[in-house]
Amino acid sequence: MSTAIALRGISKSYGGTAVLQGLDLEVAAGGVLALLGPNGAGKTTTIGILSTLVEPDSGTATVCGYDVVRAADAVRRVISVTGQSSAVDGVLSGRQNLRMMARLGGLGRHAARERADQLLERFALDAAADKRVSTYSGGMRRKLDLAISLIGTPPVVFLDEPTTGLDTRSRQSLWDEIRTLAEAGTTVLLTTQYLEEADRLADRIAVLEHGVIVADGTAAELKARVGSEVLALHGADGDTVLEVPTDGTLDGLRAALAALPAGASGSVALRSPSLDDVFLAVTGSPATPTPELVDQKG
Repeated sequence: MSTAIALRGISKSYGGTAVLQGLDLEVAAGGVLALLGPNGAGKTTTIGILSTLVEPDSGTATVCGYDVVRAADAVRRVISVTGQSSAVDGVLSGRQNLRMMARLGGLGRHAARERADQLLERFALDAAADKRVSTYSGGMRRKLDLAISLIGTPPVVFLDEPTTGLDTRSRQSLWDEIRTLAEAGTTVLLTTQYLEEADRLADRIAVLEHGVIVADGTAAELKARVGSEVLALHGADGDTVLEVPTDGTLDGLRAALAALPAGASGSVALRSPSLDDVFLAVTGSPATPTPELVDQKG
């Protein structure tokens, strides 16, 4: 399988603060990689470098074989980027936004009209196609963002926190569209703070912490690193007091029970490990539960 995205020894600093430190990463053509990490980990900077918006201090990065520095124009022709904030014009309607961007992308008047109609239907925006975007919900605006990024059917799509601030229904709807992209063979690099998002969408997950990859693999492989099961101690109110990883063996269970505080009371239960357990194990802190917080340099 060919490589669509490759980073080798990428470093980037802002004002003396290192954001990326010798980053190595590959994404296979047609694959979906979720780049997971807390605010400030370097996720948005990575997208900026790959989309030619930010120049690395050192190292090399290629997209579809094109160097992001030496062949920036070629890279821009094979990618699409959906950022953390909406890039649509609120004064125009959804249809007008799509037609305008299609025309700017080089399509003729008739082709732009057809492509806009196709995307409006695909993203279930046809009923609101002629309404001003300023009247759209957050979920509708994010769908329009993604629709605009797909006008030219690029082989590589970068999605930087695509579901930030969306409600559960809108988030799941957008996940469906991202799955459709992947099934059609588009290479997707997705940055997210939602562990469930990474678990559901990605073929591979890379955890970025302080500018370096601290874990990389499938969701199942990363969970296996934590242990086959987790022993959870619950208090009288049902809240989780403490969790201890175990390997699923009898000896492992005995060791996990022995690790509970002396005099602890409550009930215990076993569960399968989650990506949150992985995140805690490799970064030393739980996953950030508030992806609404926008990281300008992360």
